Amino acid sequence: MKAGVLFSGGKDSSLAALMLSRDYEVELNTFVFNKDSNISGVEKAAEVLGFPLIKRVFEEGLLDIVMDMMVQSGYPNDAINLVHRNAISSLCREYDVIGDGTRLNDRVPMLDYAEVQSLEGKYNSALVRPLLGFGRREVNRLVEKYFIVKYGETGEIKNGDYENEIRAAFNARGINPLEIFPSHHEQSLVSGKACRN
Repeated sequence: MKAGVLFSGGKDSSLAALMLSRDYEVELNTFVFNKDSNISGVEKAAEVLGFPLIKRVFEEGLLDIVMDMMVQSGYPNDAINLVHRNAISSLCREYDVIGDGTRLNDRVPMLDYAEVQSLEGKYNSALVRPLLGFGRREVNRLVEKYFIVKYGETGEIKNGDYENEIRAAFNARGINPLEIFPSHHEQSLVSGKACRN
């Protein structure tokens, strides 16, 4: 059975994909707002994992909705959750199993139990979040066991995190994204496999 995994190329979605590959045929899915967005870093991470990657484009207009939400509220959380919900809903239309790399202590993106139940009931699918019981320390330990990872600030690391395109769109509008997003937000990108002993 296939599992469509939401994939940014970062350590969490990579570890989730690896865990799910024990029981499912994994296909990685990266969502962008603009079909011309460069996802070469994500493509390289997918090659490292050895799973096929599908680039998907969000419905037109979602980026504007998200940006307006952020400007109005002054913070990104609700808007990022909306983007994440849209990505999962899209995958629910194609896959019986959808994989997500959210962890135990993640606040954003994170769907609550009622949202998960609603999506699973509506599409007759299963949202599987293998890292939900793992905190940051244990995720990092497992990541070190399996992957070589690059770290850097959002915008410096060319992964498939939703935030990269949103920040660029704010800059294009003449709005400083640091007015919305926290100034220090570390991102990750898988660049190789670790040698296991």
